[in-house]
Amino acid sequence: MGDRKPILQDRPPAYNAVSGPYEYGAGQPPHGYGAIPPPAPPPYQYPAGQGYSPVPPVSQQPYSGAYIIQPSVVVVGGCPACRVGVLEDDFTCLGILCAIFFFPIGILFCFALRQRRCPNCGATFG
Repeated sequence: MGDRKPILQDRPPAYNAVSGPYEYGAGQPPHGYGAIPPPAPPPYQYPAGQGYSPVPPVSQQPYSGAYIIQPSVVVVGGCPACRVGVLEDDFTCLGILCAIFFFPIGILFCFALRQRRCPNCGATFG
């Protein structure tokens, strides 16, 4: 039984009994702790007439035209012809036949020969 574990009755020393590297005094808070700081000094007043001459304000004519900004919403996979439908992938007959007759490589031809079709306007892109 070489190791000694602290028992519940052993308590740490009180905070005022521990001396640390920064002692502020005997139980007193540091100077100015919790006090309201003094008011800030007034801003510096520059002497008039030295170096800076104010520029007179320039009047601007209001713009009579109107800007019309069209919001452009781009839908990923949207139809470029009607801008309403969403393009769907359709496999061509030639692609399906290539996939069947030239099986391992034919699947690549099937994906390469697919067409994209819009269900709204019927336009095909391929």
